[in-house]
This record gives sequence, structure tokens and C-alpha cells, in this order.
Amino acid sequence: MNLSYWEIKSWLSNIDFTIIGSGIVGLNCALNLKNKFPKSKILILEKGSFPQGGSTKNAGFACFGSATEIINDLKTHSEKEVIELIKKRQEGLKNLRKLIGDKIIGITCHNSLKLSKIAIKNKADYIAFGAFFPSKTKKTKYKSNIKTLNKAKKLTSIPIVAIGGITNKNYKKLLLNNANFLAISGY
Repeated sequence: MNLSYWEIKSWLSNIDFTIIGSGIVGLNCALNLKNKFPKSKILILEKGSFPQGGSTKNAGFACFGSATEIINDLKTHSEKEVIELIKKRQEGLKNLRKLIGDKIIGITCHNSLKLSKIAIKNKADYIAFGAFFPSKTKKTKYKSNIKTLNKAKKLTSIPIVAIGGITNKNYKKLLLNNANFLAISGY
């Protein structure tokens, strides 16, 4: 890439902080640095046009943890430690909502219409169901189905996201059955 004198002068000179990677960690680092040092000049470098790292593999979402995950935490942590962990998760989600607002908050409902009704009641911006297919990226803990997708669409007008094991060979079935968006992490 050949940059002009002016591009080098305005973009790459007198940099206070350089961050490599524009995924969740890199952008969060930049935001925190800008809050701490408001007058600083921060350069964020990414090797491609879009982030290529972990943020693109894990969908970049905030997760509190299910009841079963919290119960599993009790196997390796004391009750006091688990309570502290829950408090930290609550505080983290509160801070995230304060930072970015609630405009992109969605709820994963697995295959549960009950969870989707709670999400709708709490004004989620989208609801997600899955996994619809076996996934190569992680073990499938919950299995969803087209029937649930269609029932959920009758409950709400908010976007529905289908997740789990989606490939170029099976995505059409989901789009034809009321999925508004597909979350694909790799195939």
C-alpha cells in the first residue's frame, strides 16, 4: 500500500497509542484509553478490511451465563466466589449497556418459546434460536427446530436470528422459515 505524504502525516504521525486488532478487545482497549486520555491520538490497525480474529469467531456477544452454567461453577468455586462472579457479570452487563446502550441487545432462546416471550417483554432488539444443525466450531448443547422458529415469528415482529451449524448448503431452509438473520461463525 502506497500512502501519500498527507495520509502519513495525518494518520500515522504523533500517535499516542497504537492498537493492533479491531475486534472486541482492541476496540474496548481504544475506548478505555480514550476515556482515560481524552486528548490522545489512537491508531487502530487491522490486517484486513474487517476484523479477522476471535471477535469474528465468537459472535462478539455479552453473556450472563445460564442457571446450569452457574450451578457448574459451584463444582470448582466456593459459593461466595460464585456469588461474586454473578455480581461481576451483572456489573459488567450494566457497564456495557451504559457504554453502548440497549440498541443491540439480543437474547439467545435456544429452543424455548418461554425464553423468547421473556425477551420480547424485556424489549430485546432480537431473539436468537439454535443450534439448528450440528456445528464444527463447538459442541451443540441445545437443538432448535423450524417449528419453534415459525411459532416465535407469530409472537413478535423483532428480528429472529438462527444460529448453529449453518452452512451454504442448509441456510435457505432457515430463511424460508422466518429467520431474519443467520449467525455463521465458520463452515
